[in-house]
Amino acid sequence: MGRGAPSSHPPPWRRLLRYALLCALLPPWGTSEANEQLAEFPPRGWNSYDSFSWLVDENTYMQNAEILAEKLLPHGYEFAVIDYLWYRKYVDGAYTDSYGFDNIDEWGRPFPDLQRFPSSRIDKGFSQLANKVHGMGLKFGIHLMKGISLQAVNGNTPILDIKTGKPYVEDGRQWTARDIGLTHRTCAWMPHGFMSVNTDIGAGKAFLRSLYQQYADWGVDFVKVDCIFGTDYSPKEIITISELLAELDRPIILSISPGTEVTPALAKNISQHVNMYRITGDDWDNWKDVSSHFDVSSSFAAANKIGAIGLRGRSWPDLDMLPFGWLTNAGVNQGPHRQCELTSDEQRTQIALWSMAKSPLMYGGDLRHLDNDTLSIITNPTLLKINHYSINNMEFHHVHSERTSKEDKHSSRFISEDLVHVPKIDGVSLGLTACSDDKANGWYMFSQHGKSDHICRNYGMQDDKNISFCLGKTIPLLTLDDIIVHNEEYQTKFHLANMDSDDACLDASGSQRRTSSDSKFPMFSRCRWHAMQMWELNEKGNLISSYSRLCATVESNNKGVVTTGAVARAWIATGSKGEIYLAFFNLDSMSRKITARISDLEKVLGSTFIRKDTCSCTEVWSGRNFGRVEEEISAVVKSHGSMVFEITC
Repeated sequence: MGRGAPSSHPPPWRRLLRYALLCALLPPWGTSEANEQLAEFPPRGWNSYDSFSWLVDENTYMQNAEILAEKLLPHGYEFAVIDYLWYRKYVDGAYTDSYGFDNIDEWGRPFPDLQRFPSSRIDKGFSQLANKVHGMGLKFGIHLMKGISLQAVNGNTPILDIKTGKPYVEDGRQWTARDIGLTHRTCAWMPHGFMSVNTDIGAGKAFLRSLYQQYADWGVDFVKVDCIFGTDYSPKEIITISELLAELDRPIILSISPGTEVTPALAKNISQHVNMYRITGDDWDNWKDVSSHFDVSSSFAAANKIGAIGLRGRSWPDLDMLPFGWLTNAGVNQGPHRQCELTSDEQRTQIALWSMAKSPLMYGGDLRHLDNDTLSIITNPTLLKINHYSINNMEFHHVHSERTSKEDKHSSRFISEDLVHVPKIDGVSLGLTACSDDKANGWYMFSQHGKSDHICRNYGMQDDKNISFCLGKTIPLLTLDDIIVHNEEYQTKFHLANMDSDDACLDASGSQRRTSSDSKFPMFSRCRWHAMQMWELNEKGNLISSYSRLCATVESNNKGVVTTGAVARAWIATGSKGEIYLAFFNLDSMSRKITARISDLEKVLGSTFIRKDTCSCTEVWSGRNFGRVEEEISAVVKSHGSMVFEITC
């Protein structure tokens, strides 16, 4: 929506009414743990990934948990989360996508690396560690991959029936891991690690039930399930996990990831089954990643997804962790360990946006190196109040800005190209969205005599003529042995090969994790037998990925450039006592004067909040009292900086 355009949001009184109705629809508070309302507010905590990758150990984790309890728990940071591969042995040859190094029990379920987590030797689980964490007043969380491990499938482990304590039996036979593992749906960026489970059969559900019951028995309060959302979309498994968690006596927060290519349309049928869901790729400590969150967070606010109904409570669009403080690099085995590369202004901008958008706040740095400046940023009382208690959170489009300086020194490494991305093919970039989205329509097959059919789409007009874009040419599906598949299930599916070669096929998800600022696909890699490279075209003109069941979209720009929005942005929200929160964000490489008129605030929020001709105004970061303001609020905001105002009218 451009500056000055009518707001797509309903008036505040209607939003307040919807808020009251939502509260009435949510499950009531109960006396038992199982009836606890989950994620009433956006969850806060600490996660090990940004500072330790997959190599956190028990001693390091506990040291961070102790500091979390001492310094951050009083500010609502309560979850202490061990991120991925806690079951992998730390030995030569082990890395993110290595095979054969995971600890799995006789039922194919992972258990902690006993060298890194020695207390797990007692029960091959995390119950000892969870008890210690609970004793500090914290809650215990772990990262999980979707489905079942390749190790379990290759080992053909039996499936535990938790109702009998014996192998799962149905239709007169015993079922095993090979019966439920979908080998053509391995995780795109960890193909030697995990694959989806067939949740259409009882054995698949029995395996997941035994898995999550085990986590409940360990005392887990929070699970982050990865490679299950975004371009790795597995809706049946998400819903099955949600239903299984709802059966448990123990309340467990459900977070899903990653968030590449996530849209409100994609989240429409999933948010009610979870408590947190990522809406971007991985966020790291560079300005391109931070600035890439403005458009997506705005779209989810406009779709009224903030604090919507979720699993046993509410759900929250998740902008990913706060990569502040002492960090490592993405995907490494060990080190380097380094300071966050965001400036203080950029860190304030990030947590201000996260708070105004009511994203969960998960700190990622090593808490043993937590400095006072970082502590003050992540515990700012007004920002935390906005994050939990504000309503009517939305982007405010009625701001005006102008540059006031030359390029700031601290931003000289960021040129204007940071605010655009150049698609790889003639000004066209591709995305994935829910097939119900109108943007997914319009694909067709262009037949050529004696040549492969091309998959094309009209995406605009030029000189009164349709402009078409052809994505690739169809070739038959190949097995690992390069044999054409005759199975009826695959008769309508095909690979999409590069126009110039039959050796490179279109992927529906990246072979490695993508950051939030990475360019969108098309991504081509060596053709192989995997659902990630299987596509089908239906009669509605949808180009459907067999991997995620999402549909391809096209974004275009006549100049061949897709922008990420204005360099001056603003958000608004309201508080419980009638106060207004207004945040200015300067995405430019130079300082800008940003202005908002009181009359425009009234147009958006209504007279309920604007009751006088003059307003009192205090800036949150500096504590400066602007006194009375009559017509407008105006301030010079540093490059990549933010200002947050608390206004009473």
